[in-house]
Parts: sequence; C-alpha cells; structure tokens
Amino acid sequence: MLLRVIAEHATHTFHDILSLAPSPSPSPESGPDTANLARWIRDIFGPIFLVIVSIVAIFFLFTREITRFVQFVLLAIAIGVVFYVPNIIEVVAVAIANALGVE
Repeated sequence: MLLRVIAEHATHTFHDILSLAPSPSPSPESGPDTANLARWIRDIFGPIFLVIVSIVAIFFLFTREITRFVQFVLLAIAIGVVFYVPNIIEVVAVAIANALGVE
C-alpha cells in the first residue's frame, strides 16, 4: 500500500517535471513560466518540512521542554504560512511599502 502511494507520487512528480520543460519556441517578450515551478517546489519541500517539524516537536515533547515546544510550534506555523500561502511574500512587501509611503 505504502509503496503504491510512493510510486504514484513519484510518477506524478515525474510528469510535473516534464510539464516544466520549456516550449520549443519561447517568445522573447514573455518571461519564464514559474507558476508550475513554485507548485512543484511546494510539492517537494512541503512534506519534508512537515516531517522535520514533526520530529523536532516530538523531541521537545519527550524531553518535556514545553516552552521550547511552544516557541518551535509558533515559528513552524509562521514558516508554514509563508511557505504554503501563495503570493504571501508579495502581499506583505506591498503592504510594508504602502505603510512606509513608498510607491
């Protein structure tokens, strides 16, 4: 069961990589298409991020360091929001620029 899920995910990822191949005649006016690239990176590093967060959180719970556990969970949530919410960096940058009066 687990091997089948891994094989299906690997096949899906392989097809995503092939879909990122450049077109035979790209237009010089258009820039590279990074929408699929961002989704692909999110699909690859998202599960790795969750595994690392889970392992470290379990370590803090077993060592009974509740304060560090809470700090780590809050930091992991902040990083997860930046990582998983699309365009959050651009939205925050525009909001900061508007708050500072930069146009």
